[in-house]
Amino acid sequence: MSSLLRESAAGNPGLPSSRIAADLAERPRHRAVAGHDPSITFTPGDFMFRYARFRPVQRATVVAAAVLGACATLVTAGGGTAAAAGTSASSSIAARYVALGDSYASGYGIDGVENAACDRSTSSYPSILRSTYKSQSFTSVACSGATTRSIWNAQGNQAPQIKALKPDTSLVTLTLGGNDIGFTQLVITCASLMQSQPTGDPCRQNFQKGGEDQILARIDALKPRIASVLTDIKRKSPKATVALVGYPSLLPDSGESCRSTQVPFADGDFGYLRNITKRLNSALREQAAKAGAVYVDTYTPTIGYDMCRAQGRVIEPLFTADDRVAPAAAHPNLGGSLSMAAIIKKKLDALGR
Repeated sequence: MSSLLRESAAGNPGLPSSRIAADLAERPRHRAVAGHDPSITFTPGDFMFRYARFRPVQRATVVAAAVLGACATLVTAGGGTAAAAGTSASSSIAARYVALGDSYASGYGIDGVENAACDRSTSSYPSILRSTYKSQSFTSVACSGATTRSIWNAQGNQAPQIKALKPDTSLVTLTLGGNDIGFTQLVITCASLMQSQPTGDPCRQNFQKGGEDQILARIDALKPRIASVLTDIKRKSPKATVALVGYPSLLPDSGESCRSTQVPFADGDFGYLRNITKRLNSALREQAAKAGAVYVDTYTPTIGYDMCRAQGRVIEPLFTADDRVAPAAAHPNLGGSLSMAAIIKKKLDALGR
């Protein structure tokens, strides 16, 4: 959900939207962001901050080792624990692994960029899963800015993502849909409109047309497209376990405002943006169930670790404390990527395939 941030520099230079777009256009993409996984026992001081100083090649090894150990202690909301990592059943699931999707799957804003056009990082959740499972083959074609159209059509100089699938592919992960509903433009608009009505909900009002919310209408329109994507994945890779990965908690689940220079949304729009994320995830869950795919809920386990949290967050705010656009603005940081990988692995291991 990130390419639009770099393509939206036009407009009033004083507004947050232009600051986001202009700064992202100029900043280096190859950066690390320290973070913390809420469901894993190590702390930022124990691991993440030291990790951020490692060279990229070392990082990939450390990430894999961390997740291998951490997934064994991943605690569920009900108090249970995940199965030990590395079982033969779980390894067979990811023996031949293909990752599809958008910037949440490409690892946008995280250090270790291996494909600049797609903001694809070696510390993305698919790369972490690959290392954890020791996949025999692995291909990630996840790309920043991808929509459902990118599954079947070229995205710039990137081939259609569906071409990465093979008849013997054993696992496909997919995070997709945010760009179809224009989520990045939504975030930019909400940040821009905050100045006009900081204690109100100007963004929600902006997207109300004729008594209908435009973003919610886009979510409804997305459903058949997600269904078609899942159908074609099954057609191309009939033996694969298909995991449709939802989006994490970006803002407080309570809808409470944390309006600041780092998170510049109007007070009433925090709940609106939260509702959009939850409705999008609900649509993805619904389509996964209809298609016989596995839905992975990354929202619930990350509640309380959103961009409003001063420390230990897994989602980056729009701006840093010194008023620069965050490297992974409104996206998972390194801790978030680790968290998503651990959550997905727990779900896959529970399948026992």
